[in-house]
Amino acid sequence: MELASKTDQQLRIVSVQGARIDAAVAIEFKDAMRVETDDGPDVVVLDLSRVEFIDSSGLGAIVAAMKHMGANRKMALAGLTPTVERVFTLTRMDSVFSVFPTLEGALAELRPQ
Repeated sequence: MELASKTDQQLRIVSVQGARIDAAVAIEFKDAMRVETDDGPDVVVLDLSRVEFIDSSGLGAIVAAMKHMGANRKMALAGLTPTVERVFTLTRMDSVFSVFPTLEGALAELRPQ
């Protein structure tokens, strides 16, 4: 599972480069997220704009990555495609994460003033 990350002011942006987060890549995704989020800013924006499919394993991997970050840090989601957004809505995970339609919108809202 390929991830790209960069730090923008006091935010870490992690962009998923693949089209699927499913059982086949969930463990690899979780491990890669740990590498990308173990250090750095307290706010991580996970850019899911390229992800077209997510299953329960992928959803669990995202939740595990958030929990691994600890209670004092925050993970927000950006750029959910309609299919991925539906999974978050049906499972009510959209109430656990801050979800933004676009990465730009997430950055505008979450950047320190």
